[in-house]
Amino acid sequence: MEAQTIAQTIQGGGFLIQPSDPQNTFTPEDFSDEQHMIIEMCSEFLEKEVLPNLVEMDAQKPGLMPSLLEKAGALGLLGAAFPEKYGGLGKDFVTATLVNECLGGGHSFAVAMAAHNGIGSLPILYFGTEAQKQKYIPKLATGEMKGAYALTEPGSGSDALGAKTTATLTPDEKSYALNGQKIWITNAGFADVFTVFAKIDGEKFTAFIVDRDTPGLTFGEEEHKMGIKGSSTRQLFFENCIIPKENLLGEIGKGHIIAFNILNIGRLKLCAATSGGAKLGLKASIQYAKTREQFKVPIASFGAIQYKLAEMAIRLFAAESALFRTAQWIDDKEHELEAAGRQDALLGAAEEYAIECAMLKVLGSEALDYVVDEGVQIFGGNGFSDEYNISRAYRDSRINRIFEGTNEINRLLTLDMYLKRAMKGRINIMTPAMAVQKELMSIPDFSTDDTPFAAEQKVVANFKKAILMCAGAAAQKLMMQLESEQEILMNLADMAIDTFQAECVLLRAMKMHDSNNPLAGLAADVARTFIYDAADRINHAGKNAINAFAEGDDQRMMLMGLKRFSKADNFNTKNARRRIAAKLIEAEKYFFS
Repeated sequence: MEAQTIAQTIQGGGFLIQPSDPQNTFTPEDFSDEQHMIIEMCSEFLEKEVLPNLVEMDAQKPGLMPSLLEKAGALGLLGAAFPEKYGGLGKDFVTATLVNECLGGGHSFAVAMAAHNGIGSLPILYFGTEAQKQKYIPKLATGEMKGAYALTEPGSGSDALGAKTTATLTPDEKSYALNGQKIWITNAGFADVFTVFAKIDGEKFTAFIVDRDTPGLTFGEEEHKMGIKGSSTRQLFFENCIIPKENLLGEIGKGHIIAFNILNIGRLKLCAATSGGAKLGLKASIQYAKTREQFKVPIASFGAIQYKLAEMAIRLFAAESALFRTAQWIDDKEHELEAAGRQDALLGAAEEYAIECAMLKVLGSEALDYVVDEGVQIFGGNGFSDEYNISRAYRDSRINRIFEGTNEINRLLTLDMYLKRAMKGRINIMTPAMAVQKELMSIPDFSTDDTPFAAEQKVVANFKKAILMCAGAAAQKLMMQLESEQEILMNLADMAIDTFQAECVLLRAMKMHDSNNPLAGLAADVARTFIYDAADRINHAGKNAINAFAEGDDQRMMLMGLKRFSKADNFNTKNARRRIAAKLIEAEKYFFS
């Protein structure tokens, strides 16, 4: 079945209020033969070209990282999603996401590649003039040129619009003089072209294309980092750096549109990369647990170790399910916008699903953190040694909760976007929120349904009611003040993130069941375990939110409603995890995709 015929049209953020059908939900089981071939090609590239060179990569052996990017470019991996007329392969967004996921286990290489073919290239591809595209994109697609993205400054990280770098029109009105500083610029040591953000006349936030050899551009020394040591990270200094007018990117004063729209795609791709990294971390942990003996038996036979392995797989399954469901939504929306004549169709599609992209960034980075942290624990003392790659994975993982907007910022954005879209009429969450308020006054539904997964569907539907109840009441009570109540927003975001994942794993398990997939039973174990545990997390976050803004009878009623909406049937998660772990140990890797 072609991917484009599978996905169900759900508006951005609409999972909270729109019903979903498993048969119309795209999952990794729907990958085409060509996509499976790409998975194999990426895996072979990692095994032959990247993983054997990790020590030299971390030492930043001169020329190594650029050469790896060029080899990836020769295989078409850098320009997979670039249009064929610019030297790319013209593949769909799901395939491009799959490339990022498959190469995500490449440690510092994955960072360099993502910076190159994502934020380092997409601004030119989607906002450049035809002349700019013709000049740069074909060479970026092959790796002949390497790209980088210069936004962050010493005084502006999450507050990107607080940048101090200036651009002043020269007296002959043919160029702009850039003055300022950028920090934490990935690929800065070897990149040929930079997308740089500066304020024209100190106020109009604008993007520029800056070539490496531009006079006035200088570079700091390589940063000494906790992890991703093989990626080049330097400061950029601009001192009367003369940029010709034809290198202005997009419209004057509209740089924020470039910055924020590119970040949406970057957040989804970060989730893809962390999923790929998690798969390798889980594989290493399984293989070590099978060979490491204590008390004359492999530690993989211990229940405590099996819990860790199974939980790694559960979190990875959830992240992967949410990732590719969203990627297909974006792909379908891109085709819809292209048909309507939009030149920036992919960016428009990513903006539609910006809420999901923000959640994916959080859940993906935190799933990888869990995998590598517990991986070190499984390795024990050896996990703390540089002789074992799990220690590198642990260090390299930490940056992902900071990249592409911190996880705190992305949690806040999740609710901020919901509220703003509701105020603009883009999404109607207040009507269903009011319906939930009325339901609190009614007698609960105690009817039962014995059809497969009916109980789990009801639980996930109730999770959504819990969010609508808490968010609706908070918005009514606090109104404009809510945006400054970050703790409440974070609680609501955590509820939304868990609910989104719960629905994604359930739909995937249901689809696998309906298609008689041989792994359907284990997928059901994953879904039921995730949903059972998510119920407690949602209840905890909801209580914190309610207690922060409600009092008296309102508080008591909502807490009772929350208890009703975050209840899951009893389920033996220990046995489910043991079944999942047994299959992991047999396969010696993550076995779902």
